[in-house]
Amino acid sequence: MPDLTTDPGWRRLLAAARRSLERTGGSLAGTVSLTAPDEAERHVVIGITGVHRPAGVSRVTVRLAEVDAFLRTAHDIDLLSAVGPFRDRPAERAALAEARKAMLTLAAASRHAGMPWFEEWVDGLRRDGTLTRMARSGQLFSRVLTALDALPLSAEPMPVFAERVLGDTKALAEGPMRGLVLRALAAWHQVKPPTGAEQERALWELAGLVPDDLASQALVLNLPATGGLLGDWLSSAATAHVPFRMTLHQLRLEPLSLPVPDIYVCENPAVLRAAAGQATAPLICTEGVPSVAVHTLLGSRAAGTVIRWRNDFDWAGIRLTAAALARYPDAVPWRMSGSDYLAADPVGLPLAGAPAASPWDPSLAKAMNGAGRSVMEERFIGTLLDDLRRGEHDKRRR
Repeated sequence: MPDLTTDPGWRRLLAAARRSLERTGGSLAGTVSLTAPDEAERHVVIGITGVHRPAGVSRVTVRLAEVDAFLRTAHDIDLLSAVGPFRDRPAERAALAEARKAMLTLAAASRHAGMPWFEEWVDGLRRDGTLTRMARSGQLFSRVLTALDALPLSAEPMPVFAERVLGDTKALAEGPMRGLVLRALAAWHQVKPPTGAEQERALWELAGLVPDDLASQALVLNLPATGGLLGDWLSSAATAHVPFRMTLHQLRLEPLSLPVPDIYVCENPAVLRAAAGQATAPLICTEGVPSVAVHTLLGSRAAGTVIRWRNDFDWAGIRLTAAALARYPDAVPWRMSGSDYLAADPVGLPLAGAPAASPWDPSLAKAMNGAGRSVMEERFIGTLLDDLRRGEHDKRRR
């Protein structure tokens, strides 16, 4: 038989029928209408219904059951066959709903289920439609959960992790899976989703994954060390009071030892830059989120070394300080008290993000909540330099 979908008299009628069948899952109970039918379309409808429609009629309507019956009699074909393959949208919606339900069941079985960050992440995926889009992507969500359930780690190269856990060294290198895992990690650590390579690296390293052992770096000043070529370089730089930047790759070449009584840690390079050229206590700058290189370097400290840690007075800085004090039993806060915060000029940017606790000094979080302002390290440079000089002086007196 001829292809009626190309016949001028049938083309619009069958297109309207297709839309109706897609909406209803193939039901013939509905009707379809044609606006301003031409002569060919008007004659087709008259032939189907047996009811005269005058020339110039503005709209004609016909029942799908009548179209089906006419096609069976006149062309020995039913309506569903005449319109050709069509989408069963109710079945698709039901399948998607079932897939979303299965994904939420998988999420409920995750080892992170019940954690506020995890529930926030899953709810965000559901609300913005990402969960629905993933329902059309096979096993993507399951693989994302598999990756998250294997985290955090301790400084494992990303390709090694991807091969071991996901069976593909490049699984986290690009594509939607990378973005979904990074989005989850941002929720986990209560930071904004990364917008650049450096922010991504920092977020991966928070989870214990090392994307690149050359990109993972530590910036230091006046930190003498022993152990191989890197130890010589660090000691020479410390003697000259010159800042020195090292990579995780260098740190892994030979065992390193840091024979110093105290190591000060700051967040912003401006503090280290202000101390450069002077004899001060050893200083490590995290440049934001501490890299694996920073943690590896601190792992080389001598027994009894005290880590004196500080960050900006914002919610991210409070979380980073709390994480450092929990990670290093020999760490103490450095100028991170409620009184330090209140003593600063109150002018600053409004605090952004979810509030955080300051377990080492609950008055700090209370003061920050009350003032609603962040205070960056740069505001304290003079005081911090005095501490670093005094630390070097006390070291020499020991």
